[in-house]
Parts: sequence; C-alpha cells; structure tokens
Amino acid sequence: MRLERAKGTEDYPPEKKILRDEVVRTLMRVFEKYGFDPLETPILERYETLSAKYAGGAEILKETFKLKDQGNRNLGLRYDLTVPLARFIAMNPQISFPFKRYQIEKVFRDGPVTKARIREFWQCDVDIVGSKSILADVELIQLALDVLKALQLKCAIKVNNRKLLNEIMEYADVKDPDSAILGIDKLYKIGEGGVEKELQEKKLSKEQIKKIMEIISVRGSNKEKLDKIQKKIDKEGIKELREILKYFNEDVEFDPALARGLSYYTGMVFEIVLKNKSLGCSLGGGGRYDNMIGSFAGRGEIPATGISFGLEPLTLVLSQRKTKKTNVQVFIVPIKTTSKSLAIAKKLRDAGIKTDIDLIDRSISKNLNYANKKEIPYVLFIGEKELKLKKIKIRDMKSGNEKLLSLSEVIKKIKKKD
Repeated sequence: MRLERAKGTEDYPPEKKILRDEVVRTLMRVFEKYGFDPLETPILERYETLSAKYAGGAEILKETFKLKDQGNRNLGLRYDLTVPLARFIAMNPQISFPFKRYQIEKVFRDGPVTKARIREFWQCDVDIVGSKSILADVELIQLALDVLKALQLKCAIKVNNRKLLNEIMEYADVKDPDSAILGIDKLYKIGEGGVEKELQEKKLSKEQIKKIMEIISVRGSNKEKLDKIQKKIDKEGIKELREILKYFNEDVEFDPALARGLSYYTGMVFEIVLKNKSLGCSLGGGGRYDNMIGSFAGRGEIPATGISFGLEPLTLVLSQRKTKKTNVQVFIVPIKTTSKSLAIAKKLRDAGIKTDIDLIDRSISKNLNYANKKEIPYVLFIGEKELKLKKIKIRDMKSGNEKLLSLSEVIKKIKKKD
C-alpha cells in the first residue's frame, strides 16, 4: 500500500508545530488583551446552515465538503468560523451584547491547492457581535496592528467599504453588482489590465468598465483618494471610510478595489498583506456583516464585525526566520546513575524546566550527537563522581564549555537563559 496524505492536507513535524504554537499563543495574548473570550464550535455543521441565504454565498459553497451521516442527514465541514458563530448566537438569545469572542480552529475548503492555500487549515478569528458603532471596526484594526507588531511582521492593512463598492456599481449602472465586485477584488493579483479583461468577460460595456476603473485605480494618500472619489460618489461608504481612517496613519491603506470575496459583508472590509508582496495571498482579513446573524436568529438586525488571521500563511512567512527544532531546554545523560538522574529530572521539571533524559543507554558521544542534532541548549552529565560532589556537569552545546554546578545553580542558569 502506498501511503499518502489526503490532497491539500499537511503533516507538521515538531520544528513546524513549535512555530505554529508560538504564533497561536501570541494571537491569544493579543486577543485577550482586547477583552475577547474563547469559543469552540463543531467542525461538522448541518449543510442547510452552511448554505443558508446569508452564509458564504455560491462561490464558497462550491468548495464546501459535503457528507451524510447514517441518519441520511446532510452535513458539511465548516468552511469558516463566522457562519458557526452566527448559528451559535442565534441559538443562544440570552447572550449579552456586545459579545466579543475569539476562535482558533480548523476549517475546510475543497478548492485548488497552492503553496499558500491548502484544504484543511486553521483560522484565528476575533469578532464583536452587537455593536453598530464604527469603533468596533476601529478596535479590530488596532488589534491587527498589535498582532503584526508582536509577530514582527511588516504588513499593510488595506481597508474599504462594501457600501462604497455597491455605490460604484450604481454609479456605473451595473445590473449584477456582486459578479463585478468579485472581478475588481482581484486587482491586487492580476492588475488593471486583468480586471478590465475580467469585466469584459462579464459582459460590461466599455463605458461601464471606464467608470469603474477610474474609481478603483485612483492614486495618492488616503485623503487624496477619498477626495477624488467623493467628487463623483458622495454617499455613506465614503463617510464611513473617512470616519475610520481618522484614527490611523498610512499604515492603514484605503484600497477602493478591496472587496473580500464572501457575500455576507455589508460595511467595512479589511485585508492584511505583506509590504514586499512576497506571498500570493493575504495573511488575514475580515469585515462587517450586519445581516447574517439576525437572519439565522429569525429576528431583527444583529450587527457584527470580525477579522480572521490565517495560521498557515503567517507561519509560512515566519518560518523564513530561525526556528526551533525542539522545546527541550536540557538533556540529561545518566552515567550508571539512572534512578538518581530520574530524580534530578523530576526536580528540574518541577522547577518548570523542559527536560529530556536518555532512555536507551546510549554512549556519551551518541547522546551528544542526538542533543546537537535537536539543538538542545544544555546537556547534563550525572555520574557517581558528580553525585559524590553534589554537583552536576553542565555542557553549553553552543560554546562547548562545561562547568560543575549545584542543582540550584543549574536551575538558575537555565531559567536565566530562558
């Protein structure tokens, strides 16, 4: 039998998993700093939930994994964490608003596989439910800037407003706005010529394409772009953009072509991209979706806004730096002192030090090779001689220096290094 992973899935060996866990811990710290609490929902959802009118739309349903259970019920693997959140809020009407939650879990999409896009991946979401205020959108952008600072990433946060996009379509007299909006959303990837070609294929006239392109291709600072567009379109979308951008410098960029593909967005939309454009996809994005949750709940509007970070593209970018091969801080080599070495290992672990120990009675040279290959910082040699002196020989694997230290001195040294 030939062993293969399912297409679009990945294994994560320790050196990759360590980095992913570090990213998740960083995200959680920032999310909780802003007052968000964790939520977990099932991977499986009823297909009727995933395909609801105000869920992801026709484009995303093409990539939804579908299955049936033994009761012949139609199910699907969740394709994002926003639809399950909407379903959760609808099923729990007692929740106090604003409800601020974060969720870091797997989602699934049966779409094309690329280096930066696989079929089983993690989303790291933060959402604010129950606030119509533009301040909720501002807080999410501030949070995103804090995440990028914590991860030491040089990125731009692009913003736009779906209301403005609809107003552009109205200005150009486009009868099928959603289709055209999906076309102009590709400007960052395929350029102005590619967008014009796509709009031609969607049967837009030369005059319609001209009107759209003159709006979405404006240049200048945020203020200059807003001023140029406002001369032609002076409606709600521009006003909301002015309101939100006054809180930020040019590290937040107004991009009039940004749409975000999902159909449920109703207001502000955000996208995080590397400044050097070295990645063919965004590191995260999101926006305001004021209609979805109320439609699931069968009652009036329940405003919501959220942003999602992609764990895969984040770790792909960060993996280009030096990464750790192990979390182990110290490796113990017993020299005919197994029981006492195990007791010392326990004391190190009780002190919070990540400790490994030779379990297969290798030679000293083989143990050193093992520790060196795994890039473990320190090796401890514990023999009868060391025990009589009530000392431990510690070797710094980077410098090769060795010292005889007491257990308390070893603990102090390793903690200081950490």
